Amino acid sequence: MHDDRTLVEARLRRVLDERLRPAVYPQSVPLRVAVWHAPGEPVPVAQGLAAEPEPTEVGTRWGAPWGTSWFRVTGTVPEAWAGRTVEALLDLGFDENMPGFQCEGLVYRPDGTPVKGLNPRNQWVRIGAPVAGGERVRLHIEAASNPVVLGHPPFRPTPLGDKETAGGEPQYTLTRMDLAVFDETVWQLVLDLEVLGELMAELPVDSARRHDILRAAERALDAVDLQDVNGTAERARQRLTGVLSAPAVPSAHRISAVGHAHIDSAWLWPLRETVRKVARTASSMTALAEDEPEFVFAMSQAQQWAWVKEHRPEVWARLKKAVAEGRFVPAGGMWVESDTNMPGSEAMARQFVHGKRFFLDEFGIENEEAWLPDTFGFAAGLPQIIRAAGGKWLLTQKISWSQTNGFPHHTFHWEGIDGTRIFTHFPPVDTYNCSMHGSQLAHAARSFRDKGRARHSLAPTGWGDGGGGTTREMVAKAARLRDLEGSPAVTWETPRAFFEKAQAEYPEPPVWVGELYLELHRATLTSQARTKQGNRRGEHLLREAELWAATAAVRTGFPYPYGELDRIWKTVLLHQFHDILPGSSIAWVHREARATYERIAAELDGIIGAAQRALAGDGGTALAFNAAPHARHGVTAGGAAPPAVTGHTRLAPRRDGGFTLDNGLLRVTVDARGLVVSVHDPAAGRETVAPGRAANLLQLHPDFPNMWDAWDVDSFYRNTVTDLTDAESVTAGEDGASVRVVRAFGSSRVTQLLTLPPGERRLVIDTEVDWHETEKFLKLAFPLDLHTERYASETQFGHVFRPTHTNTSWESAKFEACNHRFVHLEEPGWGVAVVNDSTYGHDVTRTVRTDGDRGTTTTVRVSLLRAPRFPDPETDQGVHRFRHALLPGASIGDAVREGWRVNLPERRLTGAREVAPLVTVDNDAVVVTAVKLADDGTGDVVVRFHEAHGGRARATLTAGFRVAGVTVTDLLERPWDEGAPVPDGDRVTVRLRPFELVTLRLRRA
Repeated sequence: MHDDRTLVEARLRRVLDERLRPAVYPQSVPLRVAVWHAPGEPVPVAQGLAAEPEPTEVGTRWGAPWGTSWFRVTGTVPEAWAGRTVEALLDLGFDENMPGFQCEGLVYRPDGTPVKGLNPRNQWVRIGAPVAGGERVRLHIEAASNPVVLGHPPFRPTPLGDKETAGGEPQYTLTRMDLAVFDETVWQLVLDLEVLGELMAELPVDSARRHDILRAAERALDAVDLQDVNGTAERARQRLTGVLSAPAVPSAHRISAVGHAHIDSAWLWPLRETVRKVARTASSMTALAEDEPEFVFAMSQAQQWAWVKEHRPEVWARLKKAVAEGRFVPAGGMWVESDTNMPGSEAMARQFVHGKRFFLDEFGIENEEAWLPDTFGFAAGLPQIIRAAGGKWLLTQKISWSQTNGFPHHTFHWEGIDGTRIFTHFPPVDTYNCSMHGSQLAHAARSFRDKGRARHSLAPTGWGDGGGGTTREMVAKAARLRDLEGSPAVTWETPRAFFEKAQAEYPEPPVWVGELYLELHRATLTSQARTKQGNRRGEHLLREAELWAATAAVRTGFPYPYGELDRIWKTVLLHQFHDILPGSSIAWVHREARATYERIAAELDGIIGAAQRALAGDGGTALAFNAAPHARHGVTAGGAAPPAVTGHTRLAPRRDGGFTLDNGLLRVTVDARGLVVSVHDPAAGRETVAPGRAANLLQLHPDFPNMWDAWDVDSFYRNTVTDLTDAESVTAGEDGASVRVVRAFGSSRVTQLLTLPPGERRLVIDTEVDWHETEKFLKLAFPLDLHTERYASETQFGHVFRPTHTNTSWESAKFEACNHRFVHLEEPGWGVAVVNDSTYGHDVTRTVRTDGDRGTTTTVRVSLLRAPRFPDPETDQGVHRFRHALLPGASIGDAVREGWRVNLPERRLTGAREVAPLVTVDNDAVVVTAVKLADDGTGDVVVRFHEAHGGRARATLTAGFRVAGVTVTDLLERPWDEGAPVPDGDRVTVRLRPFELVTLRLRRA
């Protein structure tokens, strides 16, 4: 019996491959082809259609890397084909099965109407069903010769990731340009047999259902005359009716299929190409929705919708129609599917503000789900951000990629740092590119971890990453799987419909508390340092621009730059996409990102300067503008005044080399190697640096992960380390209050300036690295004389605690983690913080000392630079500058305050008058993250703040203007169902839970 079954399965495979699939198109005639190669960048559609092409033919090489070619295909439907279904088969030279990673096309009619996209799994264009015969055919193809950057084998360094290095060699060979008869009966037979064959392979070997399918398939194959497939296909289909109509059992797993094409806003292609990828996919999916009445397609990322609106109005019109009909669903409510670990508090909030507002303005649709299938882990502050934006659900698939620990739930409540819970689903199909293959659906049913309590899951269905979307074959398979014995039951549904069903059947799901850490792709916290610095700087410049522009608008009538700020915010948010900010895109993407960050920084500096000049007036008084949320040097947060004198620092050479820095608050010893061997806190009588160890220690590791070069750092990198202790020079800084250290290693060079600012309890370390290593990982280490089982890392609107030990595999897997502006470690009564101006990746480890002291050393290491070679072979080569500060004796409040200060340095200018803050808060635990004018142009002042220390807080907010009314709002500045505090003149008193986020809208009297 075993041999018999194997024979039938082998027969089925061969007949499908060699007889049935070729018979789907039994007759064909060639089309005439002409081509025009666009010079340089893509041209507008009208120009491509109007261009005069030159004749070409199948077999011709075409397409320099990143080029665009406009093909014109013409022909006549043979009269003999009257009454048949006819399609054009257009193969641009597709050389693999995965759409989106090679050449692509968008087909237009002569009048410029888009028809559909072309990719390896979607090469057909319907001409007529039926045709009359004699129809003249004329189609235009905008073909993109995007190179195969991923390569064969993948993950090898390649110059193809930038048009400046990719060369001009043609990449593809035109393979087929035909008119063909489409035999739908044979096509349906192929799908019948595929569905049954795939189902049969997943059923138990001795199950009755498997044997029924096996015998039915055998009878169908017997019914096919292999010399007359088209004439006998219907007879074969009739032999399968019984097994295809057997209904699913009542307890079958239920799958909500959502048409989908996860399109990376940039990855192995530049931003400009994503604009076209979206147009291709949207054209194909609206066309599919017109043909398939049950099909529903969801597209996330408001930025991608906005691109279509701006660049492809002809596609936009089709999108709007499909949305109105409920067939095309805006999903997710975010500007892009961003990284969620590294974006700052306000930026993460604005992802939802701008995303949701776009869908509301354009379609009147309120998204209640966050849709992030491919994001590399999720920060613990995200649940309350989703809730504050009016959301209540989250979908992601990526956690299934974790290498060490399998996540225990597929449907659960995710609880964030403030206690907010979000109903969350991880599709057990374990892919966001489901193709309705039987193995995928069986995997979803088998692996679903909530059996017995729930039975609904979601399957994002369609080719993604590079786009393409759902195919008609996937829709046809889903139709057969709607109610089929042995298979999960499949229904096309919107994300909202799925979540409503799932939540209704599972009212008390399990709870997961804290971050959703992805045990993979940890190196994305460090790769492409300039991109990360540009993001951090952009976030803080936007804070300054909004603060000073709002203050100047209220005080002086300064014109608030609504349009400019909206546009720049969207640019920063776009670059937080989960392959741009994480550093995992091609060289072209990061080259453009660097230029974009420089441009917006200059523009924001201009806005800030103009607003500050309007506030200060013309005069000779030296003023310090303080945009940080805490007072410093005598200058109130959000105000400007002459800075206070803060004392001085003494610098003294040491007898055995190096220097001592002392400002009365800290005494720092730098040895002859330029290493910090002591940071003494005289008030506490504590030494910061662990005995026998040295801080400010640069450490170099080999860095060659098993796969995913820019994405991953594998744990074995720690097996080998080189301490960079040799110094070319250790000298006094020019200011007489700092130490300058120069080191050389490999092909690289480091210059550091160690400064102990007067009147401050922090050692500032400015590091400049001229980096020319490959496949290396550079860390900056601070071994601390602290014993603690956990440490705090700043995240959005608060901080998250992580263990310093590795008791379990879950803790051990977090060997590289994310922080924003600070990490903080504490013994009761005394702590240490390390703050930064632009780095995210770090590790914290604990070791037992072996020098007779029974204490432990807790080492914080900041990740500075990597040098992966894929997808950008020149990642991070060149000069980089970082600023870090070590804060002995720091409380969590000190860490919060100093983290803001290092990222928002004072701005000095002269003026005629001091500037009073627009808003002040009397409790340092309550941190204001945004002061701005309301987006609707009413002139109301919007203030967003949160409790930052992790405890309860009461605070009085004082406005620098008369307050006529106060409204608690959501992130979109709409009234929220929270009790509004009553203003007392210009004051508002609030009470906050730990890490609670609040947005107030203040109406001016």
